[in-house]
Amino acid sequence: MKKTVGSNDRVIRIVLAILAVVLAFAVGVSSALGIVALIVAAVLLVTALSGFCPIYSLFRIDTLSADRGSKSSHRVAH
Repeated sequence: MKKTVGSNDRVIRIVLAILAVVLAFAVGVSSALGIVALIVAAVLLVTALSGFCPIYSLFRIDTLSADRGSKSSHRVAH
């Protein structure tokens, strides 16, 4: 599995996962919305921690390369 999730993308996914868990507890974890929110949180957290997103691979999106490109061009400017 080629990593496709960049650092900014990872931070956003972790924040969204936390918000989804908060939502799940707010509506009740045993409710349908609570269960869906926990599943979404788990998917976001796993993709953030692993650095791999299957949907990104399917559509050939790579935010990791975008991060590397911006950092390397930033280094050249100095």
